[in-house]
Amino acid sequence: MATTTTTTSFFLPNSFNTQNTNKKFPKHPYSPPKFTASSITSQSSKSAKDHLLTLISDQDRGLKTQNNPSKLASIVSAIDALAAISTGSVTTGDNLSATWRLLWTTEKEQLFIIEKAGLFGTKAGDVLQVIDVRNLSLNNVITFPPDGVFFVRSNIEVASSQRVNFRFTSAVLRGKNWEIPLPPFGQGWFDTVYLDDELRVVKDIRGDYLVVDRAPYSWKE
Repeated sequence: MATTTTTTSFFLPNSFNTQNTNKKFPKHPYSPPKFTASSITSQSSKSAKDHLLTLISDQDRGLKTQNNPSKLASIVSAIDALAAISTGSVTTGDNLSATWRLLWTTEKEQLFIIEKAGLFGTKAGDVLQVIDVRNLSLNNVITFPPDGVFFVRSNIEVASSQRVNFRFTSAVLRGKNWEIPLPPFGQGWFDTVYLDDELRVVKDIRGDYLVVDRAPYSWKE
């Protein structure tokens, strides 16, 4: 009697068939996301800048911060974070030259004029810092629309990659048809701890802070 042998076969896909063990698997190219130091720094800068701008957005150029120590601490912390990202960068080159418009400050003299302008029948408009690095000049300007302006002229000297020395040379209070010259007063320095195409952040000799953006116009005397 013939013996019947039963065999069992397992049908596997070709790629797993034992007869194709030497077959090479197709290679699918994979490109991992590329991160560079500059792109990471750029993202960090934007995040830190946005955070700072959010903190100062409701502070009325600094008037509301004067009596809010916790808010001041938060803003200073945000400035320090932005400055840390900018460590080692050059902020005293041609990119510093611009008409800069005040967003927020701790400078008491500027805030006093902004707050008390109403006592003189007017109100403060744009507060500006006009810098020309090549001509070594700086004007601090407070406007009183439509025709009034108070500005202080200064000479400047680039002292380092982030520091500028200044010396006040004259001051002028000007109306529509009149002008009162005032004597110069003071000198010092400021560090631009952060600078890009839109925003500039400053700390000065007295420990005051200044946050300004590029005005959409150029101020001229």
